[in-house]
Amino acid sequence: METLMSRKLFTLSLTATLMGGTAYADTPQVAVDIAPVHSLVARVMDGVGTPDLIIQPGASPHEYSLRPSEAAALQNSDLVFWIGSDLTPWLTDTIETLAKNASVTSLLDLDGTVQLDFRESALFEVHDHDDHDDHDDHDDHDDHEDHDDHDDHDDHDDHEDHDDHDDHDDHDDHDDHDDHDDHDDHEDHDDHDDHDDHDDHDDHDDHDDHEDHDDHDGTAGHDKHDHGDHDPHAWLSPKNAMTWLNVIAGQLSAVDPDNAGAYFANAAAGRTEIESLIGEVTATLDGVRGGSFIVFHDAYQYFEMDFNFPASGAISVSDASDPSPARITEIRDRIAQQGIDCVLAEPQFNPDLIATVLDGTNAQTGILDPLGSDLEPGSSLYPELIRNLSTALASCM
Repeated sequence: METLMSRKLFTLSLTATLMGGTAYADTPQVAVDIAPVHSLVARVMDGVGTPDLIIQPGASPHEYSLRPSEAAALQNSDLVFWIGSDLTPWLTDTIETLAKNASVTSLLDLDGTVQLDFRESALFEVHDHDDHDDHDDHDDHDDHEDHDDHDDHDDHDDHEDHDDHDDHDDHDDHDDHDDHDDHDDHEDHDDHDDHDDHDDHDDHDDHDDHEDHDDHDGTAGHDKHDHGDHDPHAWLSPKNAMTWLNVIAGQLSAVDPDNAGAYFANAAAGRTEIESLIGEVTATLDGVRGGSFIVFHDAYQYFEMDFNFPASGAISVSDASDPSPARITEIRDRIAQQGIDCVLAEPQFNPDLIATVLDGTNAQTGILDPLGSDLEPGSSLYPELIRNLSTALASCM
């Protein structure tokens, strides 16, 4: 009798183990470029799975060498979420090569994402954002407040339509993404012998030095740089983040419809949390409005726009390349002439430039971190990142 009972228990245990393994295998494999976006994806996937982070905390996305494990995460992925080539142009070919069977979403290019043009000058005047691109349908997202029934998700009501990616013009060339038949088992990814070393990814010689940025014309405040059409730091707009939560839920649901309810519920909860965060940050900044500050590199205009809290200038342009001597002189002159309250460094970049700019001035200094490099990656990173920006600004001024 005991032997029979033991066999039954063993059979039940084995069955549970196999079922658990099957459920885990069916969870989409998701790769994400930077920690703030990874945080949003993790919030939507909470309780279902965990996305892989490609660019590790503390590293600049403007230049990075993939580790073999990060290249493998891209190769194994069913879905890839990234800001787009405007932030990480070096990653474009890598995604096309390694994640050729994945559905790839460029968040900056989505309908509904507010896009701002690059600011080339060192000094910023009163903001005029009337000319920003809001992709028309961004202003009326009132119908996104309730997603219990998913009725209002025109883009997501019928998840079969996601296979065509009609709304993602930049993904038209991913014809082989339409059916993910070969994703279920990933049989062709089990053996990564030819990717273990990833010699061609570990050493991005042509990206580390950014040779095309070394040559500036010296014109004050107008250094020439090769970059995309828009400022890519769009994750620093909480309003954009709220839009992206919906899109992430829809893309995940398209490949994993069994968990669609969980994805959309998590996205709705995430939007509620960000709405509360916006009120908290606004209250923090209200106490120091009228103060003036200069940032290390021009990464914050989405935050500035959302909270009506404009910077006075940036030492480096949006791609974080080295500023010309003329640009540094222009920044130093503004600090002296206008009595700038605060100059903010970043943990990813050379602090010597800040010391050069501050020399002989009375301005305070602080640190802004647009990536949350000292935060633990995960669903809580994004709100903590936005909160930290506001407290750092308030403390410095």
